[in-house]
Amino acid sequence: MLLGTQGWDYQDWSESFYPRGTKPAARLEVYSRAFHTVEVDATAYAVPADPVVRNWRARVPAGFVFALKVPQTITHELRLKDTATLLRRFLDRIAQLEDHLGPVLVQVSPGFRPNDTNRSALRAFLGALPKEFRWAVEFRHPGWLAPATLELLNSRNVALVLADGRWIRREMVAELAIEPTADFAYLRWLGQDRRLTDFSRAQLDRDDDLTVWSELVATLERRVSTIYGYFSNNYQGHAPQSVRQLQVLLGQGVVQPEDLQEQGELF
Repeated sequence: MLLGTQGWDYQDWSESFYPRGTKPAARLEVYSRAFHTVEVDATAYAVPADPVVRNWRARVPAGFVFALKVPQTITHELRLKDTATLLRRFLDRIAQLEDHLGPVLVQVSPGFRPNDTNRSALRAFLGALPKEFRWAVEFRHPGWLAPATLELLNSRNVALVLADGRWIRREMVAELAIEPTADFAYLRWLGQDRRLTDFSRAQLDRDDDLTVWSELVATLERRVSTIYGYFSNNYQGHAPQSVRQLQVLLGQGVVQPEDLQEQGELF
């Protein structure tokens, strides 16, 4: 299982995660010493420029992968219709990550309801997705989590995102984990609200929740080839600590903050 956070460029992580003196430009490189993957939220707001993508690729080691969000112009504004040109531009750009490109996340809004118009748009959109990419879809309206949707995703080998947030009941998420819709799984830990403003330390006790999730991961690992999982700062207050806590529960190796220090041009 590959675990990481939703983003890496947080000033609040200075000293609590990044060693003292780490330059902002060096944060990705230091982050990649601790975790093997990251979810990039910034691509939801704009297609990244060529130099940006090349810089990401150059700063991470072999085996590190980026999960990238599809632009909201496609998911929220156009609502998956008439998106071929913009989607192709986005995919051509992120394909420059080469072996560092992980799954591509299609996150639709809570207002994207399961009516006939949107079902038709979803079916057409999924049918046109290039198969050389790994695709995951996150629904934020529980009405989508019906057999017809799951069958559609399964027919396209598209992963249904399993998210711990305020939109879908956790009991339903647990049931969905039993029968994944793709040969990989995509997990997101979002938290129930966004009242936290200090991301320098964990402030919420999620011990019991993470124990349950570790059991769900064990179930998924018997059914899929790879699991990608990403924590938001809003889940506990400090995403790196959330990753480490789940790593311990899963028996994975944990890189502590004091092990990230290296001398050289990064500091």
